[in-house]
Amino acid sequence: MTAIQAPPAAPEVLTRCRDLVRPALREAVERLHPWVAEMAAYSFGWCEVGGAPAAAPGGKGVRQALAVLGAEAAGADGRAGVPAAVAVELVHAFSLLHDDIMDGDPMRRGRPAVWKAYGTGPAVLAGDALFALAVETLATTPQGAATVRLLSAALADLVRGQADDLLFATRPCTGPERVTPGEYRAMAEGKTGALLGCAAALGAVLGGADEATAAALDRAGRHLGVAFQLVDDVLALWGDPAVTGKPVGGDLRERKKTYPVLAALGSPKAQRLPELLDAPGRAEEAAALIEAAGGRTAALAEARAHTAAARTLLAQAPLAGEAVADLGRLLDQLADRAF
Repeated sequence: MTAIQAPPAAPEVLTRCRDLVRPALREAVERLHPWVAEMAAYSFGWCEVGGAPAAAPGGKGVRQALAVLGAEAAGADGRAGVPAAVAVELVHAFSLLHDDIMDGDPMRRGRPAVWKAYGTGPAVLAGDALFALAVETLATTPQGAATVRLLSAALADLVRGQADDLLFATRPCTGPERVTPGEYRAMAEGKTGALLGCAAALGAVLGGADEATAAALDRAGRHLGVAFQLVDDVLALWGDPAVTGKPVGGDLRERKKTYPVLAALGSPKAQRLPELLDAPGRAEEAAALIEAAGGRTAALAEARAHTAAARTLLAQAPLAGEAVADLGRLLDQLADRAF
């Protein structure tokens, strides 16, 4: 009698996809100028400054997993989605290098960010190189024109979302010019969701999916991205720095209008919050008030809603069942980080 195997848990899904993609990702990075390749390798956790091998914590590999699962959801072998996985992972690394510079974040995944380790100019150069390499990776596939168009559209949305995120910090906490929850959702979809949706859609296109199927995966990934950003907002205020790799309260000191902040500002319990947000040294006090005013609860409820919307889209699309199950496990894993 054959034993029934339990379905793979989300961490196992991520590991399987990372193992499939890693050789191609390393091969792509090695095509860069040696110095730029070292900075890229450092950003992925593969080496120390100077090039000595390292096994530093890297990213979770969510975007590359979505690309592989997108190909599998289209009924293809996951290897068909590897070029898409490499491209989106390169773009994600590029966005993090530039994001850390814009935000002035000195740490990334528990060690100095690339701009702190190598300098601002070199980090910008490395980011630019990663972006160019991502485009080249897709352009050489049989569906090159279609995939580059998808990536370009996602990048345009990413830039819009990042621009809004930066501008939100300059807007007041109250009054007609305040940031609304709707504006936040649009920002999060662009900044985080666009690349997640693009990853799944690119994998599907390389796996032979039709336009409607790829579009459904893109929309599901965008909802996942909003949920992912919401959970990140919660972790930035109340997470464990040993896990997140960043100090708690950094978003408050940078006056970011994250969803917990926006939700709390709408509560009568948070009348003192604008005053606290204007005092960078009172971030801990502000975080406590945001939680008491319901900001944390509201953000997690919103994240659950977007996770449910992504799950509905996956259930309605004509996708291969096993890949849909893996995508569902990935949704649970990402949402449960803060629940």
